[in-house]
Amino acid sequence: MRHSASTLFACLAAAAAIAVAAQAQTPRPAAATVMSKPVPAKTAPVPLLWRVSDDDNTIYLLGSFHLLKPDDYPLSKDVDEAFADAESIVFELPPEEMSSPTLAMQMGQAALRTDGTQLNSELPPQTVAKLDAWLATRADDLQRTGLAPQVLQMFEPWFVGLTITLVDMTRQGLDPKLGLDAYFSAQAKLAKKPTSGFETGAQQIAFLDGMDRKEQLQFIDEALTEAQEGQNEVEKLHAAWRNGDAAGLWEGMAADMRRQYPALYQRINVERNDAWLPRIEQRLKQPGIDDTLVVVGALHLLGSDGLVEKLRARGYDVERICSTCKKLPDLLNK
Repeated sequence: MRHSASTLFACLAAAAAIAVAAQAQTPRPAAATVMSKPVPAKTAPVPLLWRVSDDDNTIYLLGSFHLLKPDDYPLSKDVDEAFADAESIVFELPPEEMSSPTLAMQMGQAALRTDGTQLNSELPPQTVAKLDAWLATRADDLQRTGLAPQVLQMFEPWFVGLTITLVDMTRQGLDPKLGLDAYFSAQAKLAKKPTSGFETGAQQIAFLDGMDRKEQLQFIDEALTEAQEGQNEVEKLHAAWRNGDAAGLWEGMAADMRRQYPALYQRINVERNDAWLPRIEQRLKQPGIDDTLVVVGALHLLGSDGLVEKLRARGYDVERICSTCKKLPDLLNK
């Protein structure tokens, strides 16, 4: 099962900046924005939420899905209580950068082809055929993002692969303005809680632009294959997030990417987690009793390479917070 393009949206908050910028091109109904009243969910999503503690400070780790639906709100009381307890909120990117149209512009500039060739010139014939078939059914959707079909020929495969995934995810009702990052950015502003980010947009763009040619060609082909298979795979990932299914997300995203793209997995997951770890520890060790809520893509919390297990291995008390998880398998409660 392959859905590596969707996985990148789960790994990189900056990838959602394409979607935010695209939505800015077309007026959207008020109900689709974070600040509007959401459609009540039948049940609140089961949170991917852990508490890391030392003698005086607490860090809450919350696994985000960067694009969500209106009925994914309201969130569980566990998440609301963690937000209320935290004095500050940390994201992958600072909220002011995540919401800036400049970020999407920088991503587009980084993805422009500079050798005078067109995209199709380096794609295998079967990938060209898949792209033509996708454009035949998605031209109007693509146009709404501000991109004409022929303009895709000006960009690198990684950018086109993300664009394909973006178009198909938004067709399924997933909205970057409803992602947990956007939601808690707005909530922190209302509550006057300070916010910050682990890295910059330029760093996240570099992770994408640093894909080698083989990875990029594989990536765009798999994005097109996902599109051909319809919405089933993305729905499975979204459902796993809603159900708090850490094991399902690990197998569906992280383990899959580690097998298919070992170098990319190392760059966008392992190395970034290792860079964030000392900054989390610094907050735990600092004097005082200030608590922090960390909101990052769910992939960064899962498996042996995730922040949860890395912090546990360093001797911290790590506990999953999930009042509805008592009847779930033990693996989900770790």
